[in-house]
Amino acid sequence: MSIPFGYVSPEQQMRDKADYARKGIARGRSVVVLQYEDGILFVAPNPSRALHKISEIYDRIGFAAVGRYNEFEALRLGGIRYADINGYTYDREDVTARGLANLYAQNLGQIFTESLKPFEVELVVAEVGDTADEDHIYRLTFDGSVFDESGLVAMGGQAEAVAGRLKERYRDGLSLADALQAALFALTEPGGERPPRRAAGGGGARPQPAAPQVPAPGRSEAGGAAGRVVRRGRRRGRRNRRGRRARRAAGRRIPDAAHRSRGGDRHRLRRLTARSAGAASLRRGRGARAL
Repeated sequence: MSIPFGYVSPEQQMRDKADYARKGIARGRSVVVLQYEDGILFVAPNPSRALHKISEIYDRIGFAAVGRYNEFEALRLGGIRYADINGYTYDREDVTARGLANLYAQNLGQIFTESLKPFEVELVVAEVGDTADEDHIYRLTFDGSVFDESGLVAMGGQAEAVAGRLKERYRDGLSLADALQAALFALTEPGGERPPRRAAGGGGARPQPAAPQVPAPGRSEAGGAAGRVVRRGRRRGRRNRRGRRARRAAGRRIPDAAHRSRGGDRHRLRRLTARSAGAASLRRGRGARAL
């Protein structure tokens, strides 16, 4: 039997896809996820104020990713919809990191085998339990493989070198400050500058909503609808009912979403990380806290 022109064996196709995805992921910057005494810490150098790698998915469940932003952002939004629908239909306790990891594994595996181009992403889904033994960290690769990690994870960029430097400083039961210092040490190239420490978290006290920005007099109002609405309300007076409604509506549009935890606090990790956060922590039994 003659082989058709341009035939490529399935084994070669899988190898080529895997090499393509690994090279794309290695071009990005690394992300570190590690356990500390009160929860799980996510750290990622990110110079952008809009494109963030760290996010909240649901109560006590965090998400981190490396690779192509448009691809892992689509996965993140799909995970949020899955969690919201299942939590509303059944119970919030039924939404777990394991269920999300299985969902992502199915999607990534199907895309890797059936699509011409695989996703160039690597993900971490982590859940904080009531105790350290109940914490879960799942790492997912571009082909849908799932790894149940314990302690620490480094992915993207020079992941092996970052993981080696992190193991030098990491130990069980680190405080939040020590864990953050260890993560920054791991992400710093030898002889290079330390990543900027701009941070946001899903930690202790409830954060106050950010005030809408008001354009300066004579400045262009291209800064967004929130600034224009507040400015119009101020021109019409603070007692103007329409202005107050507009300001409240502008405030509601700022966060992507907010979920209520078991303790009654509200998690606003997605809004905080949208400010180009470098680090975020999920803490046991508490709400959101900026680092």
